[in-house]
Amino acid sequence: MRKVTMQDIADALNVSRVSVWKVFNDYPGVSEPLRRQIIAKAQEMGYLKLGQSLMTGEQTENTESDNQITISVVVSRPDSSIFWMNIIHCIAKELTQNNINLMYTYLPSKYSSSYTLPSAFTNGTVQGIIMLNVYDTTLLQMLNSLRIPKVFLDIVTSIPEDSLTGDLVLLEGRNSIRKITNHIIQKGRKNIGFIGATDYARTNNDRYEGFKAAMTEHNLPLNPKQCLTGNIGIYTYTEEINQFLSGLDKMPEAFVCVSDFVANFVIQYLSEHNINVPEEVAISGYDGSTEYGDLANYLTSVQVDTKALGKRLVKQLLYKMNDPDSPNEIIYLSFDIVYGESTNF
Repeated sequence: MRKVTMQDIADALNVSRVSVWKVFNDYPGVSEPLRRQIIAKAQEMGYLKLGQSLMTGEQTENTESDNQITISVVVSRPDSSIFWMNIIHCIAKELTQNNINLMYTYLPSKYSSSYTLPSAFTNGTVQGIIMLNVYDTTLLQMLNSLRIPKVFLDIVTSIPEDSLTGDLVLLEGRNSIRKITNHIIQKGRKNIGFIGATDYARTNNDRYEGFKAAMTEHNLPLNPKQCLTGNIGIYTYTEEINQFLSGLDKMPEAFVCVSDFVANFVIQYLSEHNINVPEEVAISGYDGSTEYGDLANYLTSVQVDTKALGKRLVKQLLYKMNDPDSPNEIIYLSFDIVYGESTNF
C-alpha cells in the first residue's frame, strides 16, 4: 500500500503542500484553524499517529523523506557563464541555510513541439521555482501557467508584465546606462553607438532605453547605422558583431554595450584591427563579470553583486510561498557603476 505524503494531505484539503510542510516543520504563516485541520487530516489518513507530537522526532517513517521543501532553479543553457553560475551558487547557499532542497532543471534554449515540462513541476515534488536565463517565449509561458509560487529573473520583451503569475526581479538598467552614456558625452564624445540584443530580454531593452534617453537629453542624433539591436543569435554573437563592425563606414567615438559579454567581443575586434581603446573608441558594458580577466577593473560597467542577487531571489520566493495570495511584484535591483580605463580618454 502506498504511503501517504504531504501532497496527499494537501490535495485532500485543497491547500498547498507548502502549508502542510509549514505545519509539520513549525513554520509561521498558517492560521491556527488550518493548522488544526491539517493535523486532523494527517491523523485521519495515517500520516500521523493519534496524539503524536509534530516536533518530538516521533513521526512515522512516512515523514522522513517527505519533510523538506524543494525549490527548482530553472535554466535554459547548461553551458551558463561564470556570471550565471555565481548566481546559482549563491542561491544554493541561501537555500541550504534555510534547510531547503535545490533541484536543477535544464530547459532547452528553444521550444520544440515534442517538449513537455518535467513532471516534478506538476506532481508536488517542487514547491517553488526560480527562473534564470530562460528567454524562449513559449517555454516561459509554459512555466508561467504552472500553479506554483515562482520568481522570474528577467523575461522576454514579448511577454507583458501583467500576465505573469509570479514575481519579477529586474536588474535596473535604464538609469545606470543613462549615467554611463552621460559620462561619455560629458567627457566630449558625441558620436556614440549601442550594441545589444534588445529583443532578447527586458533588461537589455531597458539599457537601450537608457542610452537613448541620454542622447536625447544632450540633443544628440541617434544613428541607427551605428547601433546593432533587435535580435542577435545566442550562438552567433561573434559573427554578427564582427560583421556589423566591419560594415561601418566610420567607427563611432564610443560604444555603449548591453553587457560585458558583448563588450568583450567589441574590444577583441577593435584590438585585432589596431583600433585603440579608449583613445579612439571608448567602450562600456554591464554586469561587472569576472569571466573576462583582461576587462576586470578596466571596463566601465555596472557591478552586479551576484551574492546579493542570489540571496534576494531566494528571499523573494520564500515570501511568495509564505503568502501565495500576495499581489505580484516587479522589483528593480540597482548596483554601483565602476568607471574604468575603457572610458578614460
